[in-house]
Amino acid sequence: MEKRSGLVHEPEKTRTHLKTGFSKEKHQRVLQESEDVPENPPTFSLPINEVGISEKTLWIKLPQGLIPFKGEISVDLPGNYKGIHMSRMEQAISQLYLHPFADIAEYAVTLGDQILKGQRARKARIKLEGEIPQLLKTPVSLVNSTDSVLIHCTATLFKEKDGIEKSYCMGTGVYHITACPCTQVYNRKLFDDCTRSTAPYPTHSQRCITWIEVESIGIRPAFSQLYRCLSSCLHLSQDLLKRPDEAELVWLCHSNPQFAEDVVRMVAQQAGMAFRKELHPDSVIRVRTTSYESIHRHNVTCRLETTLGQIIKAL
Repeated sequence: MEKRSGLVHEPEKTRTHLKTGFSKEKHQRVLQESEDVPENPPTFSLPINEVGISEKTLWIKLPQGLIPFKGEISVDLPGNYKGIHMSRMEQAISQLYLHPFADIAEYAVTLGDQILKGQRARKARIKLEGEIPQLLKTPVSLVNSTDSVLIHCTATLFKEKDGIEKSYCMGTGVYHITACPCTQVYNRKLFDDCTRSTAPYPTHSQRCITWIEVESIGIRPAFSQLYRCLSSCLHLSQDLLKRPDEAELVWLCHSNPQFAEDVVRMVAQQAGMAFRKELHPDSVIRVRTTSYESIHRHNVTCRLETTLGQIIKAL
């Protein structure tokens, strides 16, 4: 049976019914003789902050495999040029296909460098978002659960006299559960006359998603560091949990109940301890969480934005 990769590398062999209307030589001659419209002056000379492509699927070869990410690519445009060279963006993307990268931040910077070389721009911005697979062992039965981690990166590149300045906004998100402290405190009084063991008091729990973002110049944190900031203080969800694993997770969650406010503060605290010696104190730390409430029809959202220096001062 013919081996099938799902990708046609030589489409001309499968599209024999399509024939070009003009010779390659004529196309080359027209290209040389015709004007380059994007290089012309516009009818109204005003600089444009951002122009580019969005909703683009970018296939990035990472250590976890070839993974699709949703991408947005933009550059600025000086006021004396009519437009950008759109096809050069797609060409740069194609040139990086199947090239290995350590993470999406490395890809974003490499693509940004290529984009700047083909445009009249001073600034390029590459925004990526998607998921990477992760195998997590369950706490008791120690079987592998195939889960995923949410990640995104925005890399901004500026042309300076002495080179290119790079700034990053790196983000990682996870799913986890929380238990409400309020109901537990109330039930402690409510059950005051009952014989109780050391087990946690009843309360409601909810599924949550929490993100941490770090915005920095020059040095970028690793996604694994961001993940540890989340996993070290949150009760992470897993798709595969045997009954002993479920029991352990529920026990730990109810033994350490958390408000949404607790979640963002604890993650920020972990970020302060993780990055205090690596990043500049002016680096921006953002933590946001959404709690999909179980006994309410509304959800709870909480967002914290501060600097690394402010967190270190509070530690």
